[in-house]
Amino acid sequence: MAPHLPAQQSGQDYRFERFRTRLLIDDMTFGRDALGPGSRLPEFDLPTLDGGRFTSRALGRRPVLMVFGSRTCPVTESAVPALKRLHTRFGERVRFVLVNTREAHPGQTIRQPVTAAEKHRHAQQLRDHHGIPFEVAVDDIDGTLHRAFTPKPNSAYLVDATGTITFRAHWANDETSLHRALEQVASGNTVHGRSRAMARPLLRAVGHLPGIVTAAGSRTGRDVWRAAPPLAILGALSRLFPRLPADRRGPAAAAALIACAATAGLVVVLV
Repeated sequence: MAPHLPAQQSGQDYRFERFRTRLLIDDMTFGRDALGPGSRLPEFDLPTLDGGRFTSRALGRRPVLMVFGSRTCPVTESAVPALKRLHTRFGERVRFVLVNTREAHPGQTIRQPVTAAEKHRHAQQLRDHHGIPFEVAVDDIDGTLHRAFTPKPNSAYLVDATGTITFRAHWANDETSLHRALEQVASGNTVHGRSRAMARPLLRAVGHLPGIVTAAGSRTGRDVWRAAPPLAILGALSRLFPRLPADRRGPAAAAALIACAATAGLVVVLV
């Protein structure tokens, strides 16, 4: 059975060239019909960088943690260290798979891939950049699987061996919620729930935004300033805390960053 795809978005629309405010708004919420706990996986069969397959018909005997991400996503940038820690603890009992998607913030250096071969190279770049120790799968050029999940740049799903989603996290850098869910499934217990954490995961990622702009190209920076000025400001202000690891700037400095933004006359809305 083919996955259900949002009628309003074609494959070409999915492969956007410039980040827009509408995309940010779409990233903030899941629709009522979005796949979540209790949903069955759509059918898919994706190649992995190690030469294997990630397919809905052969998930294996272990639960699966499936994460979406890209090289130019600041949330992915902040999530991978947490995912590596979780993999170290639970990797023998849970299968970890990162599905490479469209670029979240394409620029002139790291652009939106337009061929399957180019997308495969982006997946390799993502894996090599982070030193990812678990499977990296590559969605097709139109993001068929990603779109079936109501595409978010860095969502995470726990799936049981029957192909049923048992847990959904809006952002994969929500380490506390993922750790709790993984601990349950790794112990053989049933999990059914979701994490709706929003502000902290975004603040945790915002310190990575300047690095993403450096890697993707200056056009990415201009697009973020136009589409999401408050987040661009917070990303710039995160440079005030250079001695903190980027993945800790958000939680550690959130109050200071928001206070600075307010002083600059900004209203930061994190839905």
